[in-house]
Amino acid sequence: MQDGIENSQPSLGSLAGDPSAIKESSTAEFSDDVIVASRDIPVIVDFWAPWCGPCKQLGPIIEKVVQEKAGAIKLVKLNIEDHPEVAQQLQVQSIPAVFAFVHGRPVDAFVGAQPESQIRSFVDRIIKTAGGEVGPSPIEQALEQAVTFFESGDVESAGSLFSQILQQQPDTLPATAGLAKCLIAADQHEAARKLLDDVPKESQNDTEITAVRASLELADQASEAVGQSAELEATVALDPSDHQARFDLALALFAKGNSAEAVDHLMIIVRRERSWNDDAARKQLLKVFEALGPEDPVTIDGRQGLSTILFS
Repeated sequence: MQDGIENSQPSLGSLAGDPSAIKESSTAEFSDDVIVASRDIPVIVDFWAPWCGPCKQLGPIIEKVVQEKAGAIKLVKLNIEDHPEVAQQLQVQSIPAVFAFVHGRPVDAFVGAQPESQIRSFVDRIIKTAGGEVGPSPIEQALEQAVTFFESGDVESAGSLFSQILQQQPDTLPATAGLAKCLIAADQHEAARKLLDDVPKESQNDTEITAVRASLELADQASEAVGQSAELEATVALDPSDHQARFDLALALFAKGNSAEAVDHLMIIVRRERSWNDDAARKQLLKVFEALGPEDPVTIDGRQGLSTILFS
């Protein structure tokens, strides 16, 4: 069990991939490990040194990505402190430096630590350059399955998969965000808050994390209103100018998954009295858009509608 979500079926196998795809090399072995080997499978070479801080950041990420490719690409690591000759021949001036070899020749490279998304793009590009096909990694498949469970309403199965992904790959932000969504849906707000607070500082502004945090804040606000939905609807029907009742109803609707209706009610408040309660309805709309994400149709339509109201 992770934070109240059952680790029942479905279960995952290992997401770690193929550890044999990674090898420490030397000057003497470089020709066989890279030049010869890349005639059959593309090879990435990571030039690093024990004293290099960015190398320590890059190494685990590139190792994880290569392992997930299940033999479609290999990674050779070369410690330039012990084996400087090859790096000198390739005119490596700073590390980490990563070179990709296909058919015995270098075809691409980058220098410095990179985010995981760019490393994935680099690896996929090299595989395609070598004539290979790029499919979803095991972790991407697991995430897709978990999202499918969540969207179909099977929160328990989604939470189980997200939890298992995090057990094997703790730094997978989409799984963290997904599990937090499951905890919110299960009314386990404190567990969701702790999970989000444990995200490393450098990842706190990730769009998926900020979106879920916004959802949590909205869920916290809506906790009382959800139980009063019918009463709030009746109040708004009798007195359409009761902005507080309409505002609370919008919170309740959003918490119950009726985001489009929630946005409509908040729009009505903005249209009729934008300054009400220190511009609360407009601010709440922005929070809703953040929680839904920029690509959600409700966000797209809502932003257009809000702009029309504010600038007409």
